[in-house]
Amino acid sequence: MNIDALFTPFQYKNLNIKNRLVMAPMTRAQSDNGVPTKAIEEYYARRAASNVGLILSEGTVINRPASKNIQNIPDFYGTEALQGWKNVIDAVHHNGGKMGPQIWHVGDTRSSEIYPEVPMEKASTMTLEDIKDTIAQFAASAKSAKDLGFDCLEIHGAHGYLIDQFFWEVTNTRTDVYGGKNIKERSRFAVDVVKAIRAAVGEDFTIIIRLSQWKQQDYKSRLATSPAEMEDWLLPLKDAGVDIFHCSQRRFWEPEFEGSNLNFAGWAKKITGQPTITVGSVGLSGDFMGAFAGENSEKTDLSELLRRFERQDFDLVAVGRALLTDPQWVQKVKEGRTEEISDFSAESLGVLY
Repeated sequence: MNIDALFTPFQYKNLNIKNRLVMAPMTRAQSDNGVPTKAIEEYYARRAASNVGLILSEGTVINRPASKNIQNIPDFYGTEALQGWKNVIDAVHHNGGKMGPQIWHVGDTRSSEIYPEVPMEKASTMTLEDIKDTIAQFAASAKSAKDLGFDCLEIHGAHGYLIDQFFWEVTNTRTDVYGGKNIKERSRFAVDVVKAIRAAVGEDFTIIIRLSQWKQQDYKSRLATSPAEMEDWLLPLKDAGVDIFHCSQRRFWEPEFEGSNLNFAGWAKKITGQPTITVGSVGLSGDFMGAFAGENSEKTDLSELLRRFERQDFDLVAVGRALLTDPQWVQKVKEGRTEEISDFSAESLGVLY
């Protein structure tokens, strides 16, 4: 197994990283009232020091009252939170790493019992004024990311959260310009978010978007049931300013469409011509939804991942839970010390190793 291919540099616009391995965004919910702590700073800095090419932060929320569903999810607005993120990016850079925040709005996944005084924001019921301000707040957080010195940013458009709720016909029943009978029409909100972010950060700053077919509300749902529908979904986002597509699957090896063994990231690259990130149970036997149910996973070899990477199906590989349990996962892989890699323990979801 030739692991060297994963340790070649990657460059796109302003983003230069030393290898193809990305730390996937993983919610930790340990930022005090939305402000990243010293422990958060050290958590990310440890991964940078251990040779992770690009770190994507846990989801960070924009300045909308209903943007988060857990109190200690980090904010990406306000003086205190932004200073906390400045400390994080400085520590990551000090340790030789590169990093982008994932910018997020959870939509109506929030429990009304958590913030009973704040109405949930739903794709189907937001007013046009709500939508206009939400777009502006995505752009404001993006501008802050660039101003703080981050190397790129990621928009969270997956997993049944707000942007994804606009994509999905089940949760978007609007009849105005932000609704529609097909995925191209329902992508208008995401396209406007991307355009606003691009205007805020300029042409050379790298914008990533994370997308998924599956939803936490329905694991079997599909926004695009054919390559043609995927074109209608992804090409408007590319035209709006997306640079890299982060294609979330529960298992990266599963084919996206019948008749081809390309996965989601493979199809996204084929359709858009843009770089893509694959993700989904890399290096582990079980998927991450099992982890939330308390299931552990055994480490697995990377031969199938390498086969697809060397075939140029995708450009970057995001690793999630394996990096939670073992901050030195990337370094151990590089040095061939795979026997030292830890299996994934579900307990690590609650600990900042």
